[in-house]
Formats: sequence, C-alpha cells, structure tokens
Amino acid sequence: MPTVVSLFSGCGGSDAGVLRAGFDVLMANDILPYARDVYLANHPETNYVLGDVSAIESFPSADLLVGCYPCQGFSQGGVRKADRKINTLYLEFARALRIVKPKAFIVENVSGMVRSNFEHLLKDQFKVFEEAGYRVKSQILNASHFGVAQDRKRIFIVGIHEKFGLDFTFPTATHGDGLKKVTTIRDAIGTLPEWPVGEFYDADFHWYYLSRNRRQDWDQISKTIVANPRHMPLHPISPTLEKMGPDKWQFTSNDRARRFSFREAAYLQGFGDLVFPETERASMNMKYTVVGNAVPPRLFEAVARSLPNIWD
Repeated sequence: MPTVVSLFSGCGGSDAGVLRAGFDVLMANDILPYARDVYLANHPETNYVLGDVSAIESFPSADLLVGCYPCQGFSQGGVRKADRKINTLYLEFARALRIVKPKAFIVENVSGMVRSNFEHLLKDQFKVFEEAGYRVKSQILNASHFGVAQDRKRIFIVGIHEKFGLDFTFPTATHGDGLKKVTTIRDAIGTLPEWPVGEFYDADFHWYYLSRNRRQDWDQISKTIVANPRHMPLHPISPTLEKMGPDKWQFTSNDRARRFSFREAAYLQGFGDLVFPETERASMNMKYTVVGNAVPPRLFEAVARSLPNIWD
C-alpha cells in the first residue's frame, strides 16, 4: 500500500480521499486543535502532529505528499491580498517536498489562485516544485463533476518526480451533462432532520447575507459550503429568495428559514457521517470552520486515483 504524508490536513478531507484511493496516511499536520480532534475521532490510526509546519524538522518517508495550505489570501470570501504572509506557506510545502522526496505530490487550493494579481505566486509555486525535481501540472476542477453535492471549484497542482518521465493527466468529469446524474442536496441530506436544534447557526440574516441568492432547491446542487457560519448557504426548507435590486434579495414569505447545519455541511462536502467529538474546543462555530475549510474527499480521491502506478 503506497504511503502518504499530509500537511495542512485540517479535519481530514484530503486524507479521507487518499484513504479511499488505497493509500496509507502515515502522518498528518495542522495548526488548528479542533481540526485534529475531528480528524483523530474519524482516523485514529494516523500520527497527527499539531502545530506550525515550519517547526517540523523531520518527516517520515512516503510515496506521496499532499497538502491544502490555507487559502484566505486567494479566496473569494477572504481578504484578497497578494502580499499576505499566508500566501507563501507553499514554501513550507516545498521544504517538506525536498525532505520527503516522494514519488508524487498533490496540492489543493481555491480557484482564486489563478487571478491575475496572484499569477506571480502561482508561477513561483511551479518554479519551486520544479526545482525540487517534479514535472508539474495544474487544473481547476469542480467537485460537483465528481459526485459531490455542491458547486465547489478548486485548483489542483500535481507533480510527478522527473525520474519517471511522466506528466500527470487530470481526471475527467464523471457526473453532469451526458454522464451520471449529479448528486443533489436531496441525495446528500434528504433523510436528515429538518430542524436539528443546536446544530445550525441561528442568527438573523444580515443585509450582506441577503446581497445575493444563498438558496438552492432540493434537486439542485448546493452553493459552495463555506467556513464562516454567518455565510453558510440556506437549507431548501427555507422560503425562496427574490431579487429586489442590485445586491438585494428578500424572502418570498415569512416562513422559517435557516442555514445548513454543520452536520449537513459535512454531508454536502461528501464526508458522510463525520464524527464531531465534544471536546473543550467543540464550539458550533469551530465545527462549521473545520468542515468548510476541508476539501471534499471524493474530489481528492478522484485526483489521487488518476496518479500513474509508480508505487512498486
């Protein structure tokens, strides 16, 4: 079984994906304590190193290195500044790449990385990964095209060690037009309770929240699951929204409305019945955060399964 070292692992979206693809995760790492709590509640066999990756001096040998370094500097929903320090965490990934010397690596990040004001950072990632000895490719993939019940576009950067003389070929869509039926909100959460008290963010809907349509119907895919509970999309049980003007929407009735719960968000990400341990760090906001920050396991699995058989 090929082995994996995982960095910026969060609560384990990438790692659930590679496990499903037949890999063995030897080590995971993140700086967020509750992400570790959730990860180990679901994958207790992995050695999870909590803390800043820059403080890790040694890594186990592994066939594959994976990482989803934080994306706030590139994100549509974050503060988009090209000079933020968080945008250069890829250099820590590159440092690990030179130490571990895996046969291949996979990086996932938000699609905003391809914007013109971040182009130099994307080019520099290619540069440092190529200098480490890898043939590198990138492509934006949408999770809904791989059986995930949400519209979630992410960039993947994949490298194969140059000694193999191979270029990576990205997976093609399996769901959508002319393919398998997309996985809908109903498919993902249709059997869950309609009003899971204590599991959804129940604050008022601020004017900014209602500056766009946050709702999809049961037989559609969800809008992107986010880490901030204030901005979590609406559950289909909510009334529909109608546009009243530029950046202004309102509910079409006074019926009750609510956002997706953190548990529903995990299902919409494709985790299934994710265990949320009740530790001292287990606030509702933190549960939303770790789920929204994760990569959908099924999407990461599709990329991992597309790697050539270089493991023998």
